[in-house]
Parts: sequence; structure tokens; C-alpha cells
Amino acid sequence: MPNGILSGLLLAAILYISFSATIFFTQTRMVYFPEREIITTPSAIQLPFRDITFRAEDGTRLTGWFIPAANPKGVILFCHGNAGNISHRLDTIDLFHRLGYSTFIFDYRGYGKSEGSPSEKGTYQDVEAAWKHLVDTEGMKHSDIIIFGRSLGSSIGAWLAGQEQPAACILESSFTSAKDVAATLYPYLPVSILCRYKYDSEEALKTSRCPLLFIHSTDDEIIPIKLGRKLFEASPEPKTFIEIEGDHNSGFLLSSRKYEDGIRAFLGSLKTPPPTTK
Repeated sequence: MPNGILSGLLLAAILYISFSATIFFTQTRMVYFPEREIITTPSAIQLPFRDITFRAEDGTRLTGWFIPAANPKGVILFCHGNAGNISHRLDTIDLFHRLGYSTFIFDYRGYGKSEGSPSEKGTYQDVEAAWKHLVDTEGMKHSDIIIFGRSLGSSIGAWLAGQEQPAACILESSFTSAKDVAATLYPYLPVSILCRYKYDSEEALKTSRCPLLFIHSTDDEIIPIKLGRKLFEASPEPKTFIEIEGDHNSGFLLSSRKYEDGIRAFLGSLKTPPPTTK
């Protein structure tokens, strides 16, 4: 083999290994995009709310909002995506309020006013603490609570649905596992070796016993709908799948009528007793 070709191949191998190493050691910054500044509150859309402070099992101080509905049909436990914080979710909070549900939205550790730095184990501890706050402090029964998770939050919500017994679980822009997402984004890398995050929604939902609603856009450029479909097919009954249109971050807005009608129909199909309050 000519020296020039050999040198070229060696350089390509070095670059490939260097890039792979960069991916391995910088994954946290690629998975989590937290913002600390709270840019607005539900007051901006004329909704009353309470600032909530609670602690995870490891003592990390977490924060969130409880937005009550006048005559609530239940409460939505809102697990947001991997970027921003609770103040970037007013559109969805407003939708749940219109549907007659209270909302408890919280920030994972490292997001908004919550202490600490994000991690996979930490996000599970955070959502479990949010669940316990609703049950132990707000006086909600398990059958009062609907888990809602979007994007990364869908995997966190799926994990909780496998641990607890909510009235239902809604998963938007969901995926089977972090490795499957990584393989889609970086098909030329050995992601099974490099990926340090699991976020294994497929495994988590095996123990779910509640009705499941999956919502996914056919145009999602970050989490392909095939991953949402794969998770849907692997999940237990009862389950429903709704296709919408629009990109990853704005599909729920661009398909607002179909999106809202689909959630309303799903929630209307649930047979739960009136929610308890404390």
C-alpha cells in the first residue's frame, strides 16, 4: 500500500478515535441543556399558581409550580424536555388548564431554581420526589395523577409509570432508549460502546399497568417517529398512538387542533373517581 494512502488511513483513524472520545466525554453537555433564568410565570397567561419547593431522596432541593384548575378532573405531572426550564412550557400548561386539569410542573436538578447538576439517576429521583409531593403533600390519590412527558421527559415519565400506578401516562416525542436515539443521530459511531446513558423507556414500560397515549410528529427531526412507533409496539395495552405534523419543538403547536382533540379524547376515555384535595 502506498505511503500516502497509509498515512491518509492513519489520519482518518486518529480523527475517528478522537471524535469518538470527544462524544464519550462530553455526553452530559449533549444530553442536558438547562437554563437557570425563569423568564416568565403562569401569571403571564392569567393562571394562578403556587411556587413549590420539595426535596429528592438524596436531599437535592427542587422547585416547581402547581397550577390549580377550578374544578379539577385530575392533575398532570409534567416532565419537560432536556432544554430550558419550567418557564418555557406555558403553552402546554394553558392547554391542560383548558382541559380541566391541574398541573404540577417541576424542574430537574440543575434546571431553573432547582439545586444540583442533572444526571440520569438524578432525574429519576426528581420525578419520584415530585410524585411523592403530589401524594403526600397535595393529598392526591394515584388515580388522580396523569403523567405527561415530552422528549427526554417522556423517558423520565415512562420510568415513573413503571414504578407507580398513575391513572394514565402520555408520552410525546418518545423513544425506546438513549442508545437508539444516539444510533440515529450518529450512525457511523459505535454508540453501544460510547453511550453512557440508558433512558430505556422500552424496559421501563414493561411494568406499566396504566393506559398509555403516544404522540409523535411524522416530521420530528430529532427523535424519528420510527422510535416512537417501536416503543408503542413494545408497550403493554391499553395504548393509543396519535400522529401529528411539525418539527420536534413545535409540532404540538403546529398541529394544535389535532393534538388537543387527541389528548381530550384520551383523557375523556379514562374512568377515574373525582380527584381528592387536601
